[in-house]
Parts: sequence; C-alpha cells; structure tokens
Amino acid sequence: MRKARLLWLVVGAVLAAVLSMRVASSAQEPAPPAAILQADITGAIGVAAELQVETVIKRAEAEQAELVLFRLDTPGGLVTSTRVIIQAILGSKVPVAIYVAPSGARAASAGTYMLYASHVAAMAPGTHLGAATPIQLGGAPMPGSPQQPPKEKPAEGEKPKAGMEDKVLNDAIAYIRALAQLRGRNADWAEKAVREAATLTADDALKENVIEFVSVDRTALLARLEGHEVSVGGAKRKLVTEGRAVVEVAADWRMRLLGAVADPNIAFILMMIGVYGVLFELWSPGAIFPGVLGGICLLLGLTALSVLPVNYAGLGLLLLGIALMTGEAFTPGIGVLGIGGVIATVIGAAFLFDPDAADIDIAVAWPVIAGMTALSFAMAAFVFGFAMKARKRAVVTGAEEMIGLEAKVISWNGSRGTVRVHGEVWSARSDREYLPGDAVRVAARDGLTLHIEAS
Repeated sequence: MRKARLLWLVVGAVLAAVLSMRVASSAQEPAPPAAILQADITGAIGVAAELQVETVIKRAEAEQAELVLFRLDTPGGLVTSTRVIIQAILGSKVPVAIYVAPSGARAASAGTYMLYASHVAAMAPGTHLGAATPIQLGGAPMPGSPQQPPKEKPAEGEKPKAGMEDKVLNDAIAYIRALAQLRGRNADWAEKAVREAATLTADDALKENVIEFVSVDRTALLARLEGHEVSVGGAKRKLVTEGRAVVEVAADWRMRLLGAVADPNIAFILMMIGVYGVLFELWSPGAIFPGVLGGICLLLGLTALSVLPVNYAGLGLLLLGIALMTGEAFTPGIGVLGIGGVIATVIGAAFLFDPDAADIDIAVAWPVIAGMTALSFAMAAFVFGFAMKARKRAVVTGAEEMIGLEAKVISWNGSRGTVRVHGEVWSARSDREYLPGDAVRVAARDGLTLHIEAS
C-alpha cells in the first residue's frame, strides 16, 4: 500500500515538473510578430464596403497588427459611405495602406478620396485614378464644363452669387485638399481631379506625388514598405513588414448580402417580387409559398432601401402604384386603377433613388423598369380579364340564380299556380294562363313567388 502511494507521489511530482517547465519555456518564447491584415474592396463604394473597412480596422487595432492593406478597385460610390470610410482611416491606430490592384483596376471618384486619406498610397502598373467630380443637384453641369451656359455678369458693385453647384464643388475641393495636405501629397492635382475630372495613370501619379509607390504585386509592395515612415495619430512610425504574416480577411455573409441587395436594380426587383408574392397570397389564401417568398423578398428590398439614398417622392409614387394595383385586384372595375398603378410604379421606379448622393449612376436601369412594367401590365390585364369573365358568368348563388331557369307547370288557376323548378315546388304568377305540364321560364322572383313567362 505504501509503495503504491509512493509511486503515485513520484508520478505526480514528475508531471508537475514537466508542466512547470513547459509553462516557463512558453513564457520565455517571444510573441509572434504582428500580422498584416489584407482585405479587398471591389465594386461600388457603399454600406458593405463601409462595414468591411470598419470591421478590418477594428480587428487590426485589437490584434495590434502592423499594417492594414486594402486592395482597391472601384468606380466610386455613395458620398456618405465614402466619408465614413475616410473617417475610419483617419482615426485608425494602425497604418492603413491602399493598393490599387490588380492591373486594370481603378480608384475613380470616391476611390481617389480614399487613396488620398490613406497613410500609404500605392498602385499597380496599368491602373489609374481620378475623375473625382461630384454629381450635381438636379443633374446641373459643373462650373467650367462645356455644357454649362455662361453665367450672367453681376451688376456693377454687386458680388456674384454662388450657386448650389459652386457650393458642392468648393466643398469637395476643400475636402480633398485637406486630405492631401494631411498626407503631404499633391493638393493642386487633387483639386484638378475634382474641378476638371482629371485622371492619372500609376506612373504619372507617382511623378505627380499623388502616391508613394508603384509595385507589380503585394510582395513587391511589402518589400518597399520595409522601414517606410508614416504618421499615425500625430506620431512618426516606421513600418516593419519583413517576416510579417499576411492574413487575408474575407467579407462575411452580412457584407456579401448587403453588397448584393444594395444594388438599385436588385433592390427594385426584390421589392416588386415581394409585393406580387404578397398580393398573390391574398388573392389565393393558403398557397403559402408565394406569401413566404414575397415576404422574404420584401424584407430584403426594404433592407436595401434602408442603406441606399432614397428619393421619397419616387418612393411615394411607387407605393401609390402598388396601392392602386392592389385596389384593382380587390375592387375590379374597368382597369383604371390598374393602369394608373402601373404608370405610378414606372415613374416612381425612375425617381426612386437620389443620384446626388453618389458619384456614380445609382438609378434603376431602364431595361429593368421596362421588364417590371410589362409584368405589371400583364398582371393588370389578367385581373381585368378575370373581372370581365366574372361579370358575364351566370349567377350561382342568391335569389338571382333562379332567373332564366326552366320550370314546369304543376297546376294553374287564372293568373296563379305552382311550378316545379330546380327540384322544388314554387308558387308562381303570370299575366296569362298555362296548362299543367307546360314548359315555362323564370323571369323574376318576388320573395317566395316566381314570375314566369312562356319559354
């Protein structure tokens, strides 16, 4: 017994010694070097890109990463999302590098602002940036553009008044110049990109001091960033990229879903499918599938509308059109409500999104509107035809169902008698006499008495 206890004590002591040695050795091992986080931003800048940038930067700060590298390829996007992304980059505690790649990519419009805001701006050969002119209210041309009519000269002693397009332009210029001055880049060309929609290739951007590096791939870029000095939070910092692991951060399902539904065409199609699905469920209760599918599509469409710049006048017209088509379905007339609903839907779709809130085309495409218009007309025609058939169909319930039915006289005396109709015996009257067995027709009904006439 004593030997067994002694053996267990020895085994326990050995295990404790081994564990303590492993803990000590692990405590003495140096921590792995901070990683470099990379994420790709492609397509239009919107809420999905905004969420992606904020998520990656927060993760980099939590993990004390050495660098955040965004590979960019965009035609532009929403103004609000662009400003949120720039604020996230400017407030980042980790250096942010934006790399326009691969070859053939671009950093147009909103992408140019993002490039100017980054701590390190780089491009791959065969890429370009620029064309940062903002879209104007009501589609008005920019000052100095060939399409703009000449302004009237102010009266003598009167100061010229700034129009809305001038205010928007000056605000955009001041914004990008401030970013250029903050990062020590070419502010004059930045203004030219906004005022004249100027563009630059990668090599020209390097010569013009718009970017710091032109690199063929990520490996070459990280090699050139070794020892590069940046300013983060007002403090100078040298980047250490050699031997750092690159962790690629893929977009999660929320970002992918937002990126998919935030397209104006997809949002409009989802809305219409949702509406038609719910309407079909109301027309045919118990079908279930159209209602479920319509509800899901409608919620996704509303989610898209919540992240896109909506023109409320267009949205009101769209809802009015849906209400009119619904009214046509439940109160069939001569098609006026249905046709009016289709027209209101088309106009609402054309003005559903506010183009001034983005620097790219953010309207529903005309082919999509045409397709939905044809579908709406088909639905209205179906409802109208169904209503017309219902009007011509014989009445099968109520007092009117007996009118026109054939009957046989059972007995008759003067202007009154009894007839058999529909397997039942009814009191009847007429302005003439009949003989038992005569075939007659029901002309009208007054309570429990039938008015008959010769068939």
